[in-house]
Amino acid sequence: MDQEAAETARESLELVFRMSNILETGLDRHTLSVLIALCDLGLNPEALAAVVKELRQESGTNHGSLR
Repeated sequence: MDQEAAETARESLELVFRMSNILETGLDRHTLSVLIALCDLGLNPEALAAVVKELRQESGTNHGSLR
């Protein structure tokens, strides 16, 4: 990845992280980057959200709008 692409990726992740905070999802930057990478690989975002919700219910760590 060249320098410009890396900077664009960092800026995009920062924007997604800010949106995540506004929505009070409780997701950290690392988790968001993994979820974005999975979406880039073709996984369904709605299915990923359902998995995150289910994992949170099982662990008892519900946050924000993902409840």
